Amino acid sequence: MSIDLDPCVRCGACCASLRVSFHRSQLLSEGGCVPDALADEETATTCRMRGTDRTNPRCVALVGRIGERVHCGIYEQRPDPCREFAAHGLFGIGNAECSRVRRRHGLPPLAAPEGLL
Repeated sequence: MSIDLDPCVRCGACCASLRVSFHRSQLLSEGGCVPDALADEETATTCRMRGTDRTNPRCVALVGRIGERVHCGIYEQRPDPCREFAAHGLFGIGNAECSRVRRRHGLPPLAAPEGLL
């Protein structure tokens, strides 16, 4: 999908709603790719993206305005939960969590991508 057609480029609601926890092996210092300075220790084996555990969460790597134009400042280095989260899952079936966090930010749920249903 072209980045211009990707609805996530205009959204960012997940990055400003969800806690992002991941195994510490994904940290740069542990051989992974997530910059250590952008993560907080959660347990002995897990970390979370800084800013995602607040009352009003917002990942420190999120750049831009929710619902207008956003991007991940560490897209190529993002942790697995971010790589795995998708607005539309297999065969264009909507992601209920995506719809929920979009509503939280006053955005409507996404329609299924054309050609998948």
